[in-house]
Amino acid sequence: MPAPDPGVRTAPKGGASPGRSLALFRAFMRERDDPETCYTLLARDSADQVEAYGGPVGGLTVVDIGGGRGYFTEEFRRRGARCFLFEADVRELGPRPPGGTVVADGCLLPLADGSADVCFSSNVLEHVADPRAFLGEMIRATRPGGLIYLSFTNWLSPWGGHEWAPWHYLGAARARGRYERRTGRPAKHTLGENLFAVHIGPTLRQVRARTDVTVVSARSRYWPFLAGAVTRVPGLREFATWNLLLILRRCP
Repeated sequence: MPAPDPGVRTAPKGGASPGRSLALFRAFMRERDDPETCYTLLARDSADQVEAYGGPVGGLTVVDIGGGRGYFTEEFRRRGARCFLFEADVRELGPRPPGGTVVADGCLLPLADGSADVCFSSNVLEHVADPRAFLGEMIRATRPGGLIYLSFTNWLSPWGGHEWAPWHYLGAARARGRYERRTGRPAKHTLGENLFAVHIGPTLRQVRARTDVTVVSARSRYWPFLAGAVTRVPGLREFATWNLLLILRRCP
């Protein structure tokens, strides 16, 4: 895997800055044409965030759930972690998945209770038919005191419709049809099949009602300012957060 461009800097570990947000946004806008740069940068930034909340990952067991081609897995391994990729869709793995990759549903992980020091999932929850079961599996597989990193693009975000955003505000079927007419190719996502309307308010209420985790942080993943404040405003957060990052700690 190529190293990130040394000229592109993200913020200090876990931090937020306009420069970091701009670098990630620019990489995201080139994601279709240059996925290597986009996901290598995102993986490095995500690993920085994990280490900001949980300390260095060297020597730890990290479980990457739904990590696709393995950019996150490779970054954690580069930092010395024992990282294992669990991916449900073999089409997402690419031609050379990381060694030890397991094809498995994130809602039914083939892991013993408390197997992982860190359970990590980036932008997967909105593709899961049963988000509650998915989150429950992440928590079950994390050891007491371990860290859960979960981010997702909520439905009412400007990017909630993924490739057919922001036209999803006018209805999923209309947005999908518009995308296919404009591009001449089938859309990757279909609402109710591989994309689901996940919202921030219900997700926060769900995790806060649990007794087996504490919420360390609930913030916008990419915003350079007011990243935590925006998630505390009902209604507004559904549009303004863009992507929710939850850092949870497994209770003893």
